[in-house]
Amino acid sequence: MVEFDTRVQFLKGVGETRAKHLEKLGIFSIGALLRYYPKRYEDWNNITKISEVPLNETVCLKATVIERVQDVKIKGGKILTKTTISDMFGTLPLVFFNNKYVKNSLKENEEYLFFGKVTLDKYGSRTMLSPKFELAGEKQRLRPIYKANSNLTSKNIEKIVETALKEIKGNIKEVLPQFLIEKYKLLPLGDALRNIHFPESEEMLHQAKRRLIFEELLILQLGLLSQRSRIEVRKTTPIKEDKSEEFYKRLPFEPTLAQKRAVSEAVSDLMREKPMNRLVQGDVGSGKTAVAAAIIYTAIKNDFQSAFMAPTEVLANQHFKTLKNFFDDDFNIELLTGSTPAKKKREIKEKLESGECQLVVGTHAMIQSDVIFKNLGLVVTDEQHRFGVEQRTALSKKGENTNVLVMSATPIPRTLAMVIYGDLDVSVLDELPKGRLPIKTYRVNSPYHERLYEFLRKTMDNGQQGYIVCPLVEESESDLVPATEYYDYLKANQFKNYTLGLLHGQMKPKEKDEVMARFYSGEIQLLISTVVIEVGVDVPNATVMVIENAERFGLSQLHQLRGRIGRGKLQSTCVLLSDAQNEEALTRFQVLCDTNDGFVIAQKDLELRGPGDFFGSRQHGLPDMHIANLMTDTRILYEAQQRAKEICEKDPALEKEENTLLKKEVQRLFYNISMN
Repeated sequence: MVEFDTRVQFLKGVGETRAKHLEKLGIFSIGALLRYYPKRYEDWNNITKISEVPLNETVCLKATVIERVQDVKIKGGKILTKTTISDMFGTLPLVFFNNKYVKNSLKENEEYLFFGKVTLDKYGSRTMLSPKFELAGEKQRLRPIYKANSNLTSKNIEKIVETALKEIKGNIKEVLPQFLIEKYKLLPLGDALRNIHFPESEEMLHQAKRRLIFEELLILQLGLLSQRSRIEVRKTTPIKEDKSEEFYKRLPFEPTLAQKRAVSEAVSDLMREKPMNRLVQGDVGSGKTAVAAAIIYTAIKNDFQSAFMAPTEVLANQHFKTLKNFFDDDFNIELLTGSTPAKKKREIKEKLESGECQLVVGTHAMIQSDVIFKNLGLVVTDEQHRFGVEQRTALSKKGENTNVLVMSATPIPRTLAMVIYGDLDVSVLDELPKGRLPIKTYRVNSPYHERLYEFLRKTMDNGQQGYIVCPLVEESESDLVPATEYYDYLKANQFKNYTLGLLHGQMKPKEKDEVMARFYSGEIQLLISTVVIEVGVDVPNATVMVIENAERFGLSQLHQLRGRIGRGKLQSTCVLLSDAQNEEALTRFQVLCDTNDGFVIAQKDLELRGPGDFFGSRQHGLPDMHIANLMTDTRILYEAQQRAKEICEKDPALEKEENTLLKKEVQRLFYNISMN
């Protein structure tokens, strides 16, 4: 009998070859297949009369083929297939391009459903181009459209799903406890799965989505709460003294109220017996490093070692220098990266094991098994979206129930962040340091290029630096100029007498670090880069950024890029260069020109395009969502969180019989996280 765990290759009509194609889509079992939800639906229910068909809109026609289907050879050896269809209200020509199957599939005098768009041909006549079709006798319905690949079409997947539902019928075990199904009047799982793939009606599709979204968000919250509970049951040695005020007196500036609040929240965590697991999220330039420094200072003053992990060597170097300046020579601080010479590495490892080194700043090189701490009490990771949960956890395991501080420069509305980061307490830095000038942002089009080049030359003549950001690395089929080609052009023509640098994601890490180090030192005056600078080094002397083809970037991404400038006391300028005229792009540009507030921008970005990159697993250590939307489904998310808390209070390990399948689904969603 077919069950959820049955390998997909054993499904009737699949076999080994097709199973391999399915595996490329992440489908290994019948359960994974049934949870491979359609990305959208085509409405074959609403039949339009031929006489009333609007131009360039997708419609469904019910009509009869009234003309013999003919193949016509055209230039290049391609085939044009033509016929005419009719209903009681009009006639319409059909044209198919290079489709050898149409002639044998469409029969004269047969009635079909046709799904597609009607356009005007070069003579101004109405024509339907390459529509999908099926016999009119088949049931009119909402048709599922799946994300496909070169080996499997959406139609192929549809047929396989249909087979799976027939074979598993009556053998779909309910995941949710019965009291939740009754409380929220949810569809049973079997009905939900059938209607998500083959909806009986719009209403049943709505109910199926509602049930599956609730289930997915409940499982997400249960997984996050289980992570938190495993942290909270552990005990750690609390610190005895709050040394944050002592640290503030050392600073050459007055911390913001937001910085002090975040430090206070973290220090309160450190004074408890359970390990700290806190996220500090703030806008670019909000002073997260100073917050981390205050917490590190307090930890070290209480006789705990600290580790600070950054995603790149250049960034690690920058943090090392900044923390050295904060702490003067009070502490023994070392820098440990992949580039650290072997002899120096041995020395650092010895100092860490003996306890002589109180703070180590570095990259993932710190995770290596031969890096041993005497008394690691605090782990800080910067730019969280560049690290997986595994790396953060691997470093924290080098101490006994270590306190963890995560820093993220991705602003998320606080209410949403508190739900999404279910395994972390959240502190928000919603103020910028005093004296920081807002970045002036302008949107211009291509004719302004020459004026921009002149502006950049004047900027560099005044001893400052700049960025030009491009969306592409190499040539593609689009008409966009790639960064490599643009760099060569600028170097040979516009900036012959200046030092330029090139930075993109296809360079080796060492090469990227070298370029950023030269830019940081001032040797490179103008950096031509792709989005790899989105997360990077603070260069206070960089005051101008030009973003080419700005319409290619999301709103929050543009803000992150812009945040590379404005790090010093000089006025900085960001120029969004785009010829785009579509409403969405113009809205994004206007938001950036109107505000520098990352939280306002994040909220607007979420409204415009949903969660997008905000909530991907790579960015936040969360599993991928298959159907839920963490922005638009916030009401269901809140309910799911509350119910998850109730379940965990009664059954923290999900060991009760009624929670067995829930636990299994949590393990499936968090496949690399142990529930024990």
